[in-house]
Amino acid sequence: MASITSRWRRKDKDKDQSAVSTAAIEPVSPQMVVEVINIDVDIAPTDPLLAYFQESANPVELSRLNLQSPALDELRAAGVAVVVPLVSQGELIGLVNLGQRLSEQEYSTDDRKLLNDLSTQAAPAVRVAQLVRQQQIEARNRERLEQELRVARLIQQTLLPKSLPELADFSLAAYYQPARQVGGDFYDFHYFDDGRIGLVVGDVTDKGVPAALVMATTRTLLRSAAERLESPGAVLERVNDLLVEDIPPKMFVTCLYALLDPKTGRLQFANAGHDLPYVRTAGGVHEMRATGMPLGLLGGMGYEEREITLKPGDMVLFYSDGIAEAHSPTGDMFGFPRMHALMENYPGDPDLVRFVLDQLGDFTGPGWDQEDDVTMVTLAYRQQAAAGMRAVEPGWEILAEFEVPSAVGNERIAMERVAQIATDTPLAADRVERLKTAVAEATMNAMEHGNKYRADIPVRVRVCRSEVALSVTITDQGGGQFVREAETPDIDAKLAGLQSPRGWGLFLIQNMVDEMRVTSDDLHHTVELIMNLQ
Repeated sequence: MASITSRWRRKDKDKDQSAVSTAAIEPVSPQMVVEVINIDVDIAPTDPLLAYFQESANPVELSRLNLQSPALDELRAAGVAVVVPLVSQGELIGLVNLGQRLSEQEYSTDDRKLLNDLSTQAAPAVRVAQLVRQQQIEARNRERLEQELRVARLIQQTLLPKSLPELADFSLAAYYQPARQVGGDFYDFHYFDDGRIGLVVGDVTDKGVPAALVMATTRTLLRSAAERLESPGAVLERVNDLLVEDIPPKMFVTCLYALLDPKTGRLQFANAGHDLPYVRTAGGVHEMRATGMPLGLLGGMGYEEREITLKPGDMVLFYSDGIAEAHSPTGDMFGFPRMHALMENYPGDPDLVRFVLDQLGDFTGPGWDQEDDVTMVTLAYRQQAAAGMRAVEPGWEILAEFEVPSAVGNERIAMERVAQIATDTPLAADRVERLKTAVAEATMNAMEHGNKYRADIPVRVRVCRSEVALSVTITDQGGGQFVREAETPDIDAKLAGLQSPRGWGLFLIQNMVDEMRVTSDDLHHTVELIMNLQ
């Protein structure tokens, strides 16, 4: 407990009066000459003297106390005779330590009254001074912290990739959202002369400038090692041995390093304690398992290396633990089983990053206080153009591709998915309804006439968009069986039973859209529906 220090002098009646106060408290009592002791005393929370001062409202003569107190012994040894506790709002905030009167007389009643008035007036002033000083310290700390965060933010923004690799048969997407102003996650891409691409996802423990500096160091070491070493496991081993010598105490880096050969679909990977990526294939969803210690913990570590071969339609999700460890308003954790399930249930649209974020948002609810950084990198092997479907022309973007089993009622699946996509375009609501009708009719025709309602033969649907139009192509496997051309029906003949009631479908479809194109070959029929966006 720090003392309040002052030096006081008071003359007797027939002597000149003078007073000096380093605490800016002027004496107003009768004759008294006192020396205030300047001493700092630390009083332990368990010391009985602390409780005594806390409860005392008057000056305390130490000679009258009988306590087993180290602080009391220290005060007496320093020559303190009287202590005036300064108490503000029930809290002991300081002590005025007084020695013996220079006249060697005892403290009088008037002296005690003066000291009591002093403590009453000084305590609030001292409390205000303490609060002002604390606010000044906190303001300096906040300014220093904000400066650190600005530096760390600049480091991260500078080092994160500015663009994504552009590959003929693969598409990549990335997402990064720190939990606070600065996070410890990072991702990176390495480019090699033979066309291979290195993918890195990492997580540095801690936050702020230390984490940002470790992130920058790790990124540099990874790039340097990847230039000289062939395999992901060797890269992580080299980086670990270099990092362990200089990384701050109690810090480490989890990291996954993968090497993709776009020509063959070969994906080699090694893992330094990072969350296991998920790969979705035609056979289901699997974890990409490889063992290894986090970087920077122990030197001389080896890293298991594994590989898979991706095929068209396969996709991989790399991510950080900020997703799996997110909590709902009731305290439930998102968890890895839910991560596995969302990969299994991914419908193919919207893109995988958006789908994961939507699922995460539904789980955490509005106003989620993000607990950790969220980072994702997705890798998808594009499907080859479906048989019977034309290649996408320049100026058109594929919004979605999916298949619908040929079963009664499944036309509604195609209709609703197309409607959901069309709603996010400038297409007016009434025209979306017209498109829904056309899609449902065309899909039903494809399932019934083209695929003969064989559930093992799906109808393929592709939705594309240009700057001015939306296109929906519907393909079946009924090529060469019949010619589908929209003919204007003879209503009178149909009502009279002279013509089959069939034949309305294509006529209805053609009148629901702005343009309809029908193409066929020996194996497939395709109906393309076009709606102008303007």
